[in-house]
Amino acid sequence: MDRKIIHIDMDAFYASVEQRDFPELRGKPVGVGGLSGRGVLTTASYEARKFGVRSAMPTWMAKQKCPDLIVVRPRFGVYKEVSDQIRGIFREYTPLIEPLSLDEAYLDVTENLKNMQYATDIAREIKVKIFETTGLTASAGVSFNKFLAKIASDLNKPDGLCVITPKKAPRIIDALPIERFHGIGKVTAEKMRQFGVYNGADLKQQPLEWLTTHFGKAGTYYFRVAHGEDNRPVDASSVRKSVSVEDTFAKDTADFEEQESQLLILAQKVWEWVEKKQIFGRTVTLKVKFHDFSIMNRSRSSAAYIKDYDSFKGLALELFKQSFDPSRPVRLLGIGLSNLNNNDKPQFGQMELRFEDEGN
Repeated sequence: MDRKIIHIDMDAFYASVEQRDFPELRGKPVGVGGLSGRGVLTTASYEARKFGVRSAMPTWMAKQKCPDLIVVRPRFGVYKEVSDQIRGIFREYTPLIEPLSLDEAYLDVTENLKNMQYATDIAREIKVKIFETTGLTASAGVSFNKFLAKIASDLNKPDGLCVITPKKAPRIIDALPIERFHGIGKVTAEKMRQFGVYNGADLKQQPLEWLTTHFGKAGTYYFRVAHGEDNRPVDASSVRKSVSVEDTFAKDTADFEEQESQLLILAQKVWEWVEKKQIFGRTVTLKVKFHDFSIMNRSRSSAAYIKDYDSFKGLALELFKQSFDPSRPVRLLGIGLSNLNNNDKPQFGQMELRFEDEGN
């Protein structure tokens, strides 16, 4: 409990950048993402969220919920530039910065470059500087560990500042709905509800053995955070573990040549990144999402790092041919490379390359 951790989360980041740069969008419901019928939103402005529009929602569904929704194409280059400005502000206070994406990061300010006593004062200053520099608002959570700092940043959005002290932590955790726990997704939350676990208080009552029996290794994490424990340090190395690209077809397809052609385009995108960064990997992974939304992942590893495009493409095509099923139309294809040789090359930013139709 001696640590001072801040979690900074930009408010509706992509949409807010668009509203900042294009005054005609201000005050209006805006979605950022794919414009096609199979497009997906990466984020939505708060005006759109009032109608139930959310990130990762299909564009057609978002427009049904909000007929006046304005959908714009993402400009990832611009978002990266703004993100770099924000990171520059972080570095004025601490070198211990762990980016989670372009729009959020953990900061350990236990010992900070300005010798400020209170993490709350640092968080407040950072919020002001972000607004002065970028014209955008951020929400900040302050606590004694990463789990609680992230929970705190979400409690008073947008433009919020929330502090969870050791004294307040048990009450906040007990009342927290299980789906709001960082690390518990929709499927796990539903499984927990089937066992009668609806909030932090319910989770805290479960023995460690019961949690590990039903949820594997993650059960240990659930047990600890339910009791307010999270010993994970802020990791400033942020080494990229994989690079991947995926794209959604305009229409479900069972055509071999159409799928193969799309796969080669995706493989080329991944390899462009590999050549630019000169970071190589050993494991190729194919992702296939079928028309019924079921997902299949298949991987193949090489004994040595893959250092030429033909070898990478060959493994990708081999996985594809083994997976192709003419009776199952495909909605989405993805290809990735992992087991990278970049332990000495920190990589900040998004952990995926994305086409315009992918969620955030």
